[in-house]
Amino acid sequence: MIPRLAVPLRVLSRALSLLAAIGLAAMIATATAARAGSFADAVALFAAGSFSDSADAVSQIETSGNPLALPIVNALHDGRLYADEASKTVVIKQPDGKVINAATGAPAAMPADAGVVRLNNKLRRRIAAALGSLTLLAADPETRIQAARAVYKSHDAAALPLVEAALRKETNAAAKNALGDARAAILLFKPDAAEADKLDAIATIGARGDQEALALLSSIPGNLSPAAAKSAQSAMQAIKSRLALWSMVQDAWYGLSLGSVLLLAAIGLAITFGVMGVINMAHGEMVMIGAYTTFVVQDIIRARYPAMFDYSLLIALPLAFLVAGLIGILIERSVIRFLYGRPLETLLATWGLSLILQQAVRTAFGPNNREVGNPSWMSGAFDLGHISITYNRLWILCFALATFAVLLAVLRFTRFGLEMRAVTQNRRMAAAMGIATSRVDALTFGLGSGIAGIAGVALSQIDNVSPNLGQSYIIDSFMVVVFGGVGNLWGTLVGAFSLGIANKFLEPFAGAVLGKIAILVLIILFIQKRPRGLFALKGRAVEA
Repeated sequence: MIPRLAVPLRVLSRALSLLAAIGLAAMIATATAARAGSFADAVALFAAGSFSDSADAVSQIETSGNPLALPIVNALHDGRLYADEASKTVVIKQPDGKVINAATGAPAAMPADAGVVRLNNKLRRRIAAALGSLTLLAADPETRIQAARAVYKSHDAAALPLVEAALRKETNAAAKNALGDARAAILLFKPDAAEADKLDAIATIGARGDQEALALLSSIPGNLSPAAAKSAQSAMQAIKSRLALWSMVQDAWYGLSLGSVLLLAAIGLAITFGVMGVINMAHGEMVMIGAYTTFVVQDIIRARYPAMFDYSLLIALPLAFLVAGLIGILIERSVIRFLYGRPLETLLATWGLSLILQQAVRTAFGPNNREVGNPSWMSGAFDLGHISITYNRLWILCFALATFAVLLAVLRFTRFGLEMRAVTQNRRMAAAMGIATSRVDALTFGLGSGIAGIAGVALSQIDNVSPNLGQSYIIDSFMVVVFGGVGNLWGTLVGAFSLGIANKFLEPFAGAVLGKIAILVLIILFIQKRPRGLFALKGRAVEA
């Protein structure tokens, strides 16, 4: 009997195995169809026409795992998702103009009655969170970092599983930090998060130390435990202290930036005022001429040689020096040389010349501001800690210091510099030794004007190029020269940066106008004690 039953048992076993396989296949097919159906149903919600339905659709699509999820949310964000309410058809208009079905990805035609799916602010925030979570696993590390930052800002609890999965796989240090911050932000606002997780999240957010972290900690719901609330308060106090310190660093940087501008504007004036004793009220107009020279150079390059635009400032620098220097020599030979020894008359004469130069520029270029562009290497900014440093200000600071160093070398190591120092210290003795003081005066005035011209090239990158450009700096330039010591370049350097930093530290408390008035009063009081400034020149004529 046993041999007779063996064959039916084998047949029965095979039949059962076949039935099991068929059942498993049916279950897989049913599950796949259900997933496809649920995804299609979620996409169809966009055709309902309400913002809440669209938000539900975004949430369901975000967690579906379907490869079409990211294209759909991107299209919704960009205004390229169209829906027909009657047929429940939702399509994506791709950037190249082609249309595909949002639920299947197959090519489709645009429905006749389809309209763009509408957005409101709440839905836009939901889209931003979904985009962040959907791109957390992108191949590009920078894309992952941006996605993590989007989740950090939205702190959407639905993104927590994906954030944790991405965090386990992440190998890039910057992306890992961003994902850790995003996870901490979600846990802070997750009602059912464990106490230990909340404490760790507070510590993570507090370690960021920026304004966003402070805002996030300040907006935590009030249902924290006493330990978590105390930890959050301590973290906020630490962030405020750190931000106050970084604010001082930022003010110091702004002060250095302003000081570099004042140094450029005043360094030429320090030479002419110190050597010649001329109160040159037209010095600001030399700065203006340098700025307009930059404008003319860039205008020609834009029209004829656009590929050379990044070199426009390098071309403008020597031209601005020559143009402003030649005009300065012309002014000295035609007007100033008749007024030596009469400082008040030089003040009135050069003030009249400044008005003439301003009107000449208005006639030639018009009264409106002129556009001077930034080369690519002077555009943009970068972050250093919690402060932002713009490239144009950084380059101007470097340029001001380089100009100072070159001028110092010229005065110390050239024959012209030796003659200029001799005339500064004792004009009569220098003339007796055979130095042509009139030639030194002309070249000195030309040198000071030329330096003002290259200062105009730098200032054209941060200020409006207009006929009134020089008037903004002439008073500050005189303050720097008098405070630092007339004719002393080191005094001009120290005076420029001291006044720049003091100005920026006073502005938050007193305002821009009152801050400048306070600086002026302090300089007047200082001059009462030290009439020759910080660094007084040495010499018989000076001491007489």
